[in-house]
Amino acid sequence: MIEKISEYTIDEIYIGQKTKFNVVITGNMIKEFARLSGDHNPLHTDENYSATTKFGKIICPGMFLAGFFSRLVGMNIPGKNSLYFSQSLKFISPCFINDEIIVIGEVISKSLTTKIITLKTIIQNTHGKELVKGEAKVLVRE
Repeated sequence: MIEKISEYTIDEIYIGQKTKFNVVITGNMIKEFARLSGDHNPLHTDENYSATTKFGKIICPGMFLAGFFSRLVGMNIPGKNSLYFSQSLKFISPCFINDEIIVIGEVISKSLTTKIITLKTIIQNTHGKELVKGEAKVLVRE
């Protein structure tokens, strides 16, 4: 099922506006990301290898997690009228198979002149631990 897409205009968006959604990370998601991206690093794909690392098990690729920011922008704020301009990323803590993550976006600035909004973007686990954070700049199309 595809969720409903938002259609915010620059005038409707306000500082402090927030959105969030949850996702459970599965092994199949990580395998599909490896297939699509070509990133088959054993830390993300090989249970035997990853068991020998400090993580002790497979970790989710950071860029896979960061991909959920695209959903946040493209479906929620602003949604249909979005055109991604840039995204900064800081990978803080690992995510594991079967973890539930919360993807959060908050509008922290907007320019009526350029029609660009800035969102604080965060992915955390259900225990409140930050996994990825950054800032997205998004052009709000008319």
